[in-house]
Amino acid sequence: MGASLPEQISYVLTVQVKILDSKIFFIFPGQGSQYRGMGADLVEQFPRAREIFDQASEVVGYNMTELCFKDPKGQLDFTQFTQPALLTHQVACLESFKSESKGIVQPTVLAGHSVGEYSALVAGGALSFETALCLVKHRGELMGKLGKGTMLATTLDFESAIKLADKHYCGIGGCNLPQQTVIAGEHDDLEALMDDLTQFYPGKRGILLKTEGAFHTYLMVGAAQEFRKILDGVEFRDLETDVLSNYTGTFHEVDSAAIRSRLFFQLFNPVRWVDCMEAAMDKEVEIIVEFGGGIGKEEGPENKRPNLESITRKSLKMNQREALYVPAINASSISSAAEKLT
Repeated sequence: MGASLPEQISYVLTVQVKILDSKIFFIFPGQGSQYRGMGADLVEQFPRAREIFDQASEVVGYNMTELCFKDPKGQLDFTQFTQPALLTHQVACLESFKSESKGIVQPTVLAGHSVGEYSALVAGGALSFETALCLVKHRGELMGKLGKGTMLATTLDFESAIKLADKHYCGIGGCNLPQQTVIAGEHDDLEALMDDLTQFYPGKRGILLKTEGAFHTYLMVGAAQEFRKILDGVEFRDLETDVLSNYTGTFHEVDSAAIRSRLFFQLFNPVRWVDCMEAAMDKEVEIIVEFGGGIGKEEGPENKRPNLESITRKSLKMNQREALYVPAINASSISSAAEKLT
């Protein structure tokens, strides 16, 4: 005989209490997770998402909905447009989820990959959405204007990658996993590096990324120097929730001056995502929710996969941890996530 109605209710309430008492980790992806059509489904279902996109248009001075939904001029993959678009989509996903879940699902830890760190700082209370959008607008413009070179995603460990990078005047742009290191540099230098990669590391792979520069390396110093002038004019608030820093791989300090300097250094230093994930695991997070962006060749928000899921699952396995992974990247997954976690 099945459980009685009171028993069923008791079970549901017990599960809900357990979830709400869990340590929850919100994550936000970086460039490469943008796609034409992102957010179109959100504004149809969630009034709050429409408000976010309308706010974004006012702040950046162009039609954010047209850029993200239709991209008629083919601008979405240009850094100066990619970064504000991703921030807008991520915050729209976050705010829609908060609306659906009545605001009762609160994160313990926050992190974002590269530009995603700004979404994490919005969620953590250090920046308003409008202020963060102004920052990433300038950040994207400077990186696109002053950036040069490109990036190579490899299956090398850090020590092997840095050995090759130093030889060819390149830098490390990101450490995503112990066996997934991004190298960045000028085109000719990267081509010579790829020849050595094939010769000396025949079992390893290298995939060129579609970027407008060697992000997070010394080739971004000029952009960072200009960006500092923007950062110095922005008011940061004290953090309300722990946010991980790409630059240090550890938690941001609470005060605004420290946050500001970490964002400056982030532009020309590797994204230490593997360290960020380990720091989150050390906090014993039990639920991981990814907001915004999406990958996959099929058109339409409903056909996209979460950008950070694979890295996240590998990080969990590597750290011998278990956690419930929940995507919140489009209208259907946001509704599902809210239902699952409340």
